[in-house]
Amino acid sequence: MELKRVVVTGLGALTPVGNNVADFWENLKKGVSGAGPITHFDVTNFKTHFACEVKGFNGTDFIDRKELRKMDVYTQYAIVAAKEAIADSGMDLEKEDLNRIGVIYGVGIGGIQTFEEEIISYAKTRETIGPRFSPFFIPKMIADIAAGQISIMYGFHGPNFTTVSACASSSNAIADAFNYLRLGKANVIVAGGAEAAISEAGVGGFNAMHALSTRNDDPEHASRPFSASRDGFVMGEGSGCLILEELEHAKARGAKIYAEIAGIGVSADAYHLTASHPEGLGAILVMKNALEDANMAPEEIDYINVHGTSTSVGDISEAKAIKEVFGEHAYKLNISSTKSMTGHLLGAAGAVEAIASVLAVKNDIVPPTINHDEEDKDENIDYQMNFTFNKAQERPVRAALSNTFGFGGHNACIIVKKYTE
Repeated sequence: MELKRVVVTGLGALTPVGNNVADFWENLKKGVSGAGPITHFDVTNFKTHFACEVKGFNGTDFIDRKELRKMDVYTQYAIVAAKEAIADSGMDLEKEDLNRIGVIYGVGIGGIQTFEEEIISYAKTRETIGPRFSPFFIPKMIADIAAGQISIMYGFHGPNFTTVSACASSSNAIADAFNYLRLGKANVIVAGGAEAAISEAGVGGFNAMHALSTRNDDPEHASRPFSASRDGFVMGEGSGCLILEELEHAKARGAKIYAEIAGIGVSADAYHLTASHPEGLGAILVMKNALEDANMAPEEIDYINVHGTSTSVGDISEAKAIKEVFGEHAYKLNISSTKSMTGHLLGAAGAVEAIASVLAVKNDIVPPTINHDEEDKDENIDYQMNFTFNKAQERPVRAALSNTFGFGGHNACIIVKKYTE
């Protein structure tokens, strides 16, 4: 069976550095930090007082007020990004076979804000009026509902489900969408991820694990991947969405094509609940698997959008893995962590970073890793590699590889390349 080619024909983004794709990309190029004081709740008693929040968002600008009350914030984010991507794709849905359009969305946590609100409300009233919950509690909270809501909104009857693999979730969503399309199971899939976990439970839980930066006096410079002074990741929120389309279908309708999905890789560390393998074994395997799937040599990759969360162990193991996979070519390609600007969007990270990779390929610009100030003494971070510190770099980008690694040892990798006939 001959596998079909898959291309990207639409993009949508709602992020801490831009509420649409144009603003997101412009701010990435400029090296703008999305970090600032948390406004979603009172942080007085928390170790971390800042995050990368979506700014100026009002769900009623995009979604009917009646429907909005049935949605957790993460679902609202997902719908807004999907709306932009679908509009950007230029599809005339009246002419499309909606049975051949699917939605595959990733989320790491889901409706944690809804869960938190309902449980707190129950705890306050259970002694006086007994159990009282909103009828929307469960459908707002469950992780699959964003994909379901998008399909309901547009009448898409194709493959519809959610991938949950922690911070690799939306890369897994893109990987699954790619496989469905190249196997001919659909014409178009709306693929992406969403997360809205900047809440008391979200921040408090990650604080308890000592995973978050506590640089409260300097939030904008807190996310500093590969710098010696890094002290944990900065939580982000938002959504990224890509319209993936079978090539011949895209050509037949005259779609604009951003890039081609060349291949995907998945692997497991099988090592630890939250820490990456110190030798980068899972990271090595997932990148090798992606290159093999794409039938590409390491030398064909010009840019790696790394997982690069700004944690001590994770950054070291990923840098080590890149040297192992790419050898001497590791010194010729560009590496950057856009999490230095967006923060870590957890389940939405893979989709948002896939969009950054697509735009790097389309525009021949590598966004920077900002906030670098001091080299780590660990020899596994080889600073002869081009980490694209502090300033974007223009260069030919034939292909880009995007890494995402999640708690539980889940690893996913996407390769995008310039589209050619």
